Parts: sequence; structure tokens; C-alpha cells
Amino acid sequence: MLEGKTALITGGGTGIGRATALRLAMEKVNIAINYSRSEEDAQETKKEVEAHGVKCEIYKANVSSDEEIKNMISKVTQDFGGLDILVNNAGMTHFVSHDDLEGMKEEFWDDIWAVNVKGLFFCCRAAAPELKKTKGVIINIASIAGLTGLGSSIAYSASKAAAISVTKSLARVLAPDVRVNSVAPGVVLTRWIKGQEEHIKHLAGNTPMQRVAVPEDVAELVYGMIAHAGFVTGQTVVVDGGAFI
Repeated sequence: MLEGKTALITGGGTGIGRATALRLAMEKVNIAINYSRSEEDAQETKKEVEAHGVKCEIYKANVSSDEEIKNMISKVTQDFGGLDILVNNAGMTHFVSHDDLEGMKEEFWDDIWAVNVKGLFFCCRAAAPELKKTKGVIINIASIAGLTGLGSSIAYSASKAAAISVTKSLARVLAPDVRVNSVAPGVVLTRWIKGQEEHIKHLAGNTPMQRVAVPEDVAELVYGMIAHAGFVTGQTVVVDGGAFI
């Protein structure tokens, strides 16, 4: 069903992005990997993707720059001959306790929103013309924080709530040609949670599934939303092991 299609994954060299790239490559999807700093990780992921017999290229771009995103989308479409899937996975945060109101500095707000909200929108806007041609799909990686108001900081939680809202707006605007959905993971075992292992163990004990997610859990849902949810748009699907039911 997906063989021969092309997917662009922002932040695709590590964590959820990497797992998603590999999961789609298993379905013979060609992969474009965006990165901003982790070139070594992106190159390593490229090798693993190519081992599945598909084409893979990497592209350095800061998703918070509209110009860089437009240039990247242009290069991807030239290199692959089109674009069918966009996975907005790039994200950032600053860890600030919610009760530390003064610690939630203005520059932290700007950093987080530049990537998690503006960057997501810039990518969708730049990719929209190509995705309309191919009747494509957008998956935005949000977070359970956008639904609960809990998370690494107040600004991060707010940014993910905004990402969910943008998903709904774009689902209306781009329909019926392009489906736009978001996935909201709970805690995922990536490098983001390094140093918080004891806290993670506590969270796992309070989860019906008795564990926290690994990147492959999220990647499997992303694949399912792309391949098996053809009449679903504007929705946010939670993948958190039942932590917040």
C-alpha cells in the first residue's frame, strides 16, 4: 500500500523519528530525514533505513526557520520526485518545574514555541502543495502534555496543546486532499528522559500496561494512522499505556 511513497520526518535521526523512519522503511517507503544538530545520528539512521532497500537522504534544516523549511521541502521533492507523507516529529523543551513561575523565562517560551508550534506549521505549509498533489498525509507528534497540562514545563505543555489545535485547523483547510492527524505519546524512553529513571519507574508503576512507551510503540501508531485510517482526520490519538484514563 505504501511501497514507493516518500516520507519526510523532521527530527528523524533519533528517538521517535528514527523509529518511525525504520517502521515506514519496512513498508518500502523512501525516507527523507531532517535534522538540525544530530548529523551523526541522522547518518546512522540513514544506513539502517537503506538496509531495508529503500532510498534515504538527510537534510539539515532548523524547523523554526520558514526559509530553511521551504528550501528543504523543495530539495526533497526534487530528490524524490514528490512527497506523500510528512511526520512533524522535531520538538524541544526546557525543563522547568510548573510551580517555578519565575523560572519559566521569556526566552524559554520563545525557544519552545518556535520549534513545537511555528516550526510544525511552517513544515505543513511548505509541504501542503506537494501533499495535495499526492493525496498525502500529515502526522504531527504532539504529547499527552497538550491534553493534561502536565509535562516538562508549562510552555511545553501549552505548545503541544497548540500543536493539537493546529492539527484540527489544518485538517479542515487541507481536506479532502490531505489528512492531518496528531499522535500524543505519554512518557517515551528516549534521550529526553536521561537522568530521570527513578521518576520513570514510578510512572510505569501507575500505568495499566505497567511500563512506559518505547519509540517503536509510537512509530507503530504513526504507521497505522498513515496506512489504515483513511477516513480519519483532525484527530489526536493518545499512546500512553492508559496512564491518563
